[in-house]
Amino acid sequence: MAPAPKTAAPKTAAPKASVPKTTRRTAQAADTRLHIVATSRRLFLANGYVRTTIEGIAAESGVAVQTVYNSVGNKAALLSAVLDSAAAGPNAPAQVLEFMRERTREAGDLQSLLVVLADWFTEVHQRTGAVLGVIAQAAAVDADVAKLEKARALQRLTRYHEAAAAVRARGGLTSGMSDEDAAAAIWSLGHPQAYRTLVDAAGWTPEAYREWILKALAAALA
Repeated sequence: MAPAPKTAAPKTAAPKASVPKTTRRTAQAADTRLHIVATSRRLFLANGYVRTTIEGIAAESGVAVQTVYNSVGNKAALLSAVLDSAAAGPNAPAQVLEFMRERTREAGDLQSLLVVLADWFTEVHQRTGAVLGVIAQAAAVDADVAKLEKARALQRLTRYHEAAAAVRARGGLTSGMSDEDAAAAIWSLGHPQAYRTLVDAAGWTPEAYREWILKALAAALA
């Protein structure tokens, strides 16, 4: 008697892919952080640094006080995060250094690079001016914010060494200026205080500031 033919085992449906919990938690944490930073910015600008409290930020954000500390940190850390958010603007979540390197790479010649710098200074100062004003006031009463203000100034100076090298690579700095000196020139010409004085105090338009900074950079670096 012939053996009975073997039958194939029934196919079982593949299990549905599920989003890992860690991914969901990471996304939720990122959203919470963004919400806290946005709330902090609104309160800092409306009430000033001293009158804005962690408790008030937590209440406005609809989270526990400890969540504010866990997501961002203390008041100085919140102010730092607010500055980062303002600087990135519509380019977020990309970091400033990331997208500015891309803009620099796309500038094929010296004039194009100077335009990138002039456009950036005009763009970023309009977004960060009010936040930097809060930082300047807070630095007088909070040692952590004073350290933040100093660290950010040095950070800008360090980063402009990359811009100086890019200027040299495109035929600039023919006067013999070093990259270090060029970075200092870019830092000083594009300093936020220069923008605030010329635009906010002296009444220049952002367009007039852009034309000035472009000419000043060309004169200093070309």
